[in-house]
Amino acid sequence: MRFTAVITKEGKWYIAHCVELGVVSQGRTIEEAQANLKEAVELYIESFGREDLPESSCEVILYPFEVAIGE
Repeated sequence: MRFTAVITKEGKWYIAHCVELGVVSQGRTIEEAQANLKEAVELYIESFGREDLPESSCEVILYPFEVAIGE
């Protein structure tokens, strides 16, 4: 199955989120966070089953933007 992951850096850790399932994991490197998230998703599916699992079928677009904050 294909899912969508978003990885952010928080302090010394990379936090990996599976968008469709709400599963979160972490690692000290991006690769470690990816591997840990994959394992966490596999355990999630083992625990809760395969019925009604959403699969990513959309395009994900991420972009940085700025907003003005008045004083």
